[in-house]
Amino acid sequence: MEFNATLIGEMIAFAILIWFSVQFIWPHINNAIEERQKKIADGLAAAEKARAELKDADARVADEIKKARVQASEIIDKAQQQANQILDKARADAVTEINRQKAMAEEEIASMAERARVELREQVGSLAVKGAEKIVQREIDAGTHKALLDQLAAEI
Repeated sequence: MEFNATLIGEMIAFAILIWFSVQFIWPHINNAIEERQKKIADGLAAAEKARAELKDADARVADEIKKARVQASEIIDKAQQQANQILDKARADAVTEINRQKAMAEEEIASMAERARVELREQVGSLAVKGAEKIVQREIDAGTHKALLDQLAAEI
């Protein structure tokens, strides 16, 4: 193997190129690679943090939805209870009103029946007087026989 000047010159130039690359170029390339790695790691950490936050937010949302459903159910139950109370009160009021009207009607019927009895007694008494008048063919004085008619009306 022969070493000639060209080969030695190329070896020296190559060594200078490597030294120059290691001293001036490689640090910039290495810094760029490290910065890129750091950005990627930061991005992955941020994504993981966002994923964890999203999971926590989903859990909070699920809890809020559950609370809202429970609250809505309670509101519906209270409204149903109030509606039932209103219906029960309306039924009780209706029964009370019906009983009151029934009592009034019974009183009115009793009053009307009593008036009818009195009127009937008077008519029967009047008819009895007219009948007796025709039988006897003379006029009967109503004043003198009032006691007789009252007694007759009481018996009827």
